[in-house]
Amino acid sequence: MKILVTGGAGFIGSHTVIELALAGHTPIIIDNFSNSRPSVLDGIESVLGYRPTLHTGDCTNPVFLTSVFEREHIDGIIHFAALKAVGESLEQPLRYYRNNIGSLIDILDMALHHGVRAFVFSSSATVYGDPETLPIPETAPRKPATSPYGNTKQIGEDILRDTTIMANGTLRSAALRYFNPIGAHPSGLIGELPLGTPNNLVPYLTQVAAGNRSTLTVFGNDYPTPDGTGIRDFIHVVDLAQAHIATLEVLFSEKRLLETSPVYNVGTGTGTSVKELIETFERVTGITVPYTVGPRRSGDITSCYADPQKINKELGWKAKLSVAQALEDAWRWQQNSPKQ
Repeated sequence: MKILVTGGAGFIGSHTVIELALAGHTPIIIDNFSNSRPSVLDGIESVLGYRPTLHTGDCTNPVFLTSVFEREHIDGIIHFAALKAVGESLEQPLRYYRNNIGSLIDILDMALHHGVRAFVFSSSATVYGDPETLPIPETAPRKPATSPYGNTKQIGEDILRDTTIMANGTLRSAALRYFNPIGAHPSGLIGELPLGTPNNLVPYLTQVAAGNRSTLTVFGNDYPTPDGTGIRDFIHVVDLAQAHIATLEVLFSEKRLLETSPVYNVGTGTGTSVKELIETFERVTGITVPYTVGPRRSGDITSCYADPQKINKELGWKAKLSVAQALEDAWRWQQNSPKQ
């Protein structure tokens, strides 16, 4: 199958492109390189032995999208392309709504017009807000989002479901609610390499360990958790990428879905605190990471980890790789990557 991967040069997108190819699909990449580099394609080529087709452009540009869909015969879409920094979204809400919602609407328009059969949407555990129960099942209520970014994911899920209902079987879709992707490809050839100051914990941690930054800031040590730091469900990015393949295969199959446009948690089911993550990194690398404690960040919550039973049972997917393995792979990638 020919699969369009929007944001395919990004962190999760690039790993998914590799897993798609290894599963026998033909990935087609769209990226505007707003938070990635064209050199990512070099790494993908080194892993696969060939360079996937790339269309450089913006998913909010219907003229550009039309040219891509008319040139390619797309069977399925994985839609990653979105702005994703929680803190930044609080400062620039209109930019986030315009980009994240607008691009989804434009891509879905193209999917319907060109007969695309399957659509996987990149959602987020942020849709749960500050959860009442842990681990979090998909049946947990979607609370008012704590950031515009989280709200774009809630709205995106609704748009996808309503569009799928309207399509009446011609388009099948699912939304994957990611928890906290970390790690890198075990080859060390691709990984998370944000432009500028990282918004995510692990790339900042590895840059401090590499001496590219002076110290790591832990945002808050007064949470009601065993060590006072926030707890998250850290999942290896390769496991997450493979969840997209499992989802596509079910959407392309004749298997009856129990829901229209189902949502699935994609996580390990285990919570790890920020302090535990730092200690695990120090243990697997032998490097001491200097850090200071700062105030909590606006929009952050205490604990968030998945109940992954639904995706385990319905799609046959289960996380296999450990946090320690993810940190080893992230460090290998950092050692191979350009200095930040």
